[in-house]
Amino acid sequence: MTAGLVAGSLTGWQPLPLGLLIVGVGLLLLGLSFSGTTAGAFWQQRSTQVGTNAIISVVAVLVILGLLNFLAVQFSSRLDLTETQLFTLAPASKQVAQELDEPVRIVIFDPVRSPGDVQLLESYRRLNNQFSYDYIDPYANPLEAQAFGANQPGMVFLEVGEERRFLQSIGGADNPENLGAPDGLSERQITNALDQIIRDRSLTVYFVQGHGEYVIDGSEAGLSQAATSLEDKNYVVNPLNLAETQTIPDDASVLVIAGPDQDFFEAEVEALEAYLAEGGGVLLLLDPRTDGGLGTLLDDWGVALDDRIVLDTSGAGQFVGLGEAAPIVSEYGDHPITQEFGNGRSFFPLARPIETQEIPDVNSTPLLFTNPQSLAETVSDEGTLSFDPEAPSEGPYVLGAALSRSVEGETPEGDAEGAATEEAPEGDTEGAAAEEAPEDAEGVAAEEAPENDAEGAAAEEAPENDAEGAAVEEAPENDAEGAAAEEAPETLEARIVVIGNSGFATDGVFDQQLNGDIFLNAISWLGQEGDATLSIRPKSVTDRRIQMTAQQAWGLGIFSLLILPLTGLALAILMALRRR
Repeated sequence: MTAGLVAGSLTGWQPLPLGLLIVGVGLLLLGLSFSGTTAGAFWQQRSTQVGTNAIISVVAVLVILGLLNFLAVQFSSRLDLTETQLFTLAPASKQVAQELDEPVRIVIFDPVRSPGDVQLLESYRRLNNQFSYDYIDPYANPLEAQAFGANQPGMVFLEVGEERRFLQSIGGADNPENLGAPDGLSERQITNALDQIIRDRSLTVYFVQGHGEYVIDGSEAGLSQAATSLEDKNYVVNPLNLAETQTIPDDASVLVIAGPDQDFFEAEVEALEAYLAEGGGVLLLLDPRTDGGLGTLLDDWGVALDDRIVLDTSGAGQFVGLGEAAPIVSEYGDHPITQEFGNGRSFFPLARPIETQEIPDVNSTPLLFTNPQSLAETVSDEGTLSFDPEAPSEGPYVLGAALSRSVEGETPEGDAEGAATEEAPEGDTEGAAAEEAPEDAEGVAAEEAPENDAEGAAAEEAPENDAEGAAVEEAPENDAEGAAAEEAPETLEARIVVIGNSGFATDGVFDQQLNGDIFLNAISWLGQEGDATLSIRPKSVTDRRIQMTAQQAWGLGIFSLLILPLTGLALAILMALRRR
């Protein structure tokens, strides 16, 4: 108490002097309460003991609740009991959010907060404190809305430092001015936008044209939705006519050949083979009865195309408005393209089976399996298809496969042909046998070799010049063709994904079920981005509706409207007669 009085009088009544004074007064009163006969009698009273116990219990409960809340905030955990994990971020979203190393803010110009959107944004924020979000009422803050360029409610922006980019629009009943927009925030779009911030590499995807392939410009039904989805992931998308360019551009990360109905020229096939030999990636979507003249290329990878059409005779297609010629796939191979699909569904109208054979150095993984109750039938020359529903099933068939093989990449800068080197500097030494060779020495074996040409010398240490056929200990930045070095050249992979159908990725079908995810994930894998964010399928509530055939619906109606009421009436009459 004295310390508080002295400190307060000298420095002013700051929190520390006040605290000392209060503690001192409290200790003084506590000491007085335990001294003297009256005080002892006070503490021995039953009411005092009961009151003290009550106070201690209340304080203990408050302390426990406070600690529990503190621990819950510091170590939060949630359990998502929904079957499709509606309230849990996809693995790709978690990975991207955890890798954020600079502040990122989502700004939603909307006067009303959607609980579902807030739930999604909170899921990102929990993973990384670099992520934040704000709701701004565009009517109450028109200047801020103008600064972002938000001219209507429901616009969502991503802010990174000084950069602001439009992300999407959200609509629904809360935003009558924006009813055409999706109802809520898209996890896919948020994750792709965050991924663009983290990755500094942009893949370039070329869609090959000129052989009857689907167009991507939207002028007619084709792959415009697929191309737009790739652009949303920050991919560069361009058409490519090999007959005009004669070569494949150097910046091509992935080639897409979707539904050709005319054969490629021999020179075009050779260009594709050369592109693959350099570690390229090709997505082949080949419909039945045509291979685009790519048979020789596929033979080299051990892929055989079956000209028959797969029919799903299980009857599952009629429940979703599909016929037997659009087999539903719910079983997938163990591969990065399909590893997150679980038992999700995709469908492939007029698909052909494919077969793969073992080829040395080629890794093959089947991706898509049809229902075991499936058949493969041949289409006649007139284009008709007939089958016997009672015929025994031959499935499952494989509709798609991913293949890869290692290719040796070029080592950087320089020329060293036929060199076997452990250390090869930048110099010109042809057949030199010298420890250190003097300047311009042909056939000389010397102990010291400066930076010049030494032909016919054997050297342990070669200076900065070109070395052809030199034996040295360490190979720096040079091109080594046929070199045997301790540091192996960079290894790349040539990759191909072959699917016996192109219709699954066309407009109007692309965004149904997992069709678009298969296409986008295949592109990401073919692009060989080690940390690529694969596609995130939208979460949806499991459809619990009962699917019935016409006979089942008729039978249920008769039972519920006729048999069940008559049975109840008969039982009631019987009970009444028995009581009489």
